[in-house]
Parts: sequence; C-alpha cells; structure tokens
Amino acid sequence: MTDDHRSLAEFAATIDHTVLGPETTLADVHVLLDEAAAHGTNACLPPCYVAEAAEYAPETTLATVIGFPHGQHATAAKAAEAERAHADGADELDVVVNVGRLQAGEQAAVQADLAAVVDATPLPVKVIVETALLSDDQKRTAAEAAVAADADYLKTSTGFADAGATVPDVELLAEYLPVKASGGVGSYEAAVEMLAAGAERIGASSGAEIVRGHPDFEE
Repeated sequence: MTDDHRSLAEFAATIDHTVLGPETTLADVHVLLDEAAAHGTNACLPPCYVAEAAEYAPETTLATVIGFPHGQHATAAKAAEAERAHADGADELDVVVNVGRLQAGEQAAVQADLAAVVDATPLPVKVIVETALLSDDQKRTAAEAAVAADADYLKTSTGFADAGATVPDVELLAEYLPVKASGGVGSYEAAVEMLAAGAERIGASSGAEIVRGHPDFEE
C-alpha cells in the first residue's frame, strides 16, 4: 500500500462521507452528519435535505448533487436546483454531466449546461463525469468542457453506473482539474491509492470506515 503523508485531520478533510440512495431518509442524513462530525469529514447528501442538514450540523461542510443521477435535467432546472441548494445552505455542488449529449458530440451544449450551474451560485462546483460510461476521448472532452465552464473539480462517478473510480481515470482527469474519486472506494487503502493517483477528494458511503483505517485513528 502506498503511504499517505497526511495527518488524521488532513486525511479526514479529503473525505466526502456520502448518503445518496433513493431510499435515503432524514434519519439517515442525521446518522451521516453525526458520523461526519465525529470523524472530521465533509458530508454529501440529497438536495431535499440540505436545509435541514445545514440547521442540524452547521459546522460540517455540506455538498449536494445537481442533476443527479443521470445529468439529463433541463439546463434551467439544473441552475435552479443549484440556486436552491445554495439558499438552503449547501457549501459545494456536484453536478452530473449530460452523458447523452457528450456521447453525441455536443460539446458546446455540455459546456453551456455546466456553465449555467457554475454561474448560478458562488459555490465550488464538481463535475461528475461518470467515467464508466465514457471512452478516454470522451472523458477528455468532458474535462475540457468543465474547464471551459470554470468548474472547480472533476468527479469520477455517481456511484450508480456499473463501475466507479479507477486509478487510470483519476490520473487522466487530474491533468485538467482537481479530482474527487467516487464510486467503489470502500477502504482506507483504496482511498490512499486514489489520493496517490492524484485525487484531492474522496466520495464514499463508507467515509467513516475509511477514516477509521488511518493509522492514527483511535476509537
């Protein structure tokens, strides 16, 4: 395993502890936020719970998703969703790229779609590329569109495709913007591997477990 130089606190701050399943309840979100606070991670949760999460855990960095999970919402709907999330107290936005338009070669439309979300709020925006569905050339096209739209991060996956983050995909995307490796990262060792490949953030439903794997963690 590749060693990671980060302290426990520094490592935990790279983790977006996540709950985004279709059956997520407010009680699930409270558990997520309690674990995030206890382990020093960020939290990523559905947009419908952002306002309640911001009230429940005002000290926790909250990310939420836009156009999730397929990315094919109308552009105006994505922008409105971003505005609502900002008003509700989100700190960061993770927006899904429109894979259909990307695969059809409609790069200008993809860029405009992402730019509308970026321009809707002052919040940092991570673009979810959904790498499992794309060729390397399409991943590069998505990354170029994200850069042109002035996004802040590239994110590998929603977690709902057939595969998630891989080292080659993290390395490819890191050529363009900071990367959030998400999808299938379930252990401290896997997270360290992604960070070593160039990721700066990790998205995982097992975020608390990942932090507990750090050598300095004590129960």
